[in-house]
Amino acid sequence: MADYDVVLLVEQALTPADAAQVRSLHEAIEEPVTYHVLLPLEDAAARVEAAMGSLSGGELLASPAMTMREVDLEAVQEDCEERSREDLDRTLDALREAGATAHGQIVTDSPVQALVDKITEVDGREAIILTRPHVVAEFFHVDWSSQARRKIGVPVLHLLEHETFDEQAGGGEGITGF
Repeated sequence: MADYDVVLLVEQALTPADAAQVRSLHEAIEEPVTYHVLLPLEDAAARVEAAMGSLSGGELLASPAMTMREVDLEAVQEDCEERSREDLDRTLDALREAGATAHGQIVTDSPVQALVDKITEVDGREAIILTRPHVVAEFFHVDWSSQARRKIGVPVLHLLEHETFDEQAGGGEGITGF
């Protein structure tokens, strides 16, 4: 009997509750279910830019300008890689604790293209994308789920991390349980 391969594209580490919810979607499937987790590597340069952009104008005027030479991009990149590896390990552990067979990898290219490639590689039966709410991207249909639906020929389910199915069905208020 062939495996029922599910490719998961996640933005951050899944909680045990997220993993149990994902696993519950496939309990009735008779074939062995294998999850293939893709977690995009956080972009170090974008992280530095975001941190610098979060300084208010007053802080910029009161302190000397920070140059990119003062920022150790290699150290930031290493930190991003370490965080991504830890998030992937937590996600795989949570899925396995929920009774799933799970494998995973960190992706450095386009997350949607990595999803398309993994679906093809494993002959995936479905894709699940777990993200935080991205209202603007979803409105303009440029979010990962919309892009994936246009590119792959398998069902794509978009779930919100850290929300139960009931919370997600309740009108889309966003993340409610932190």
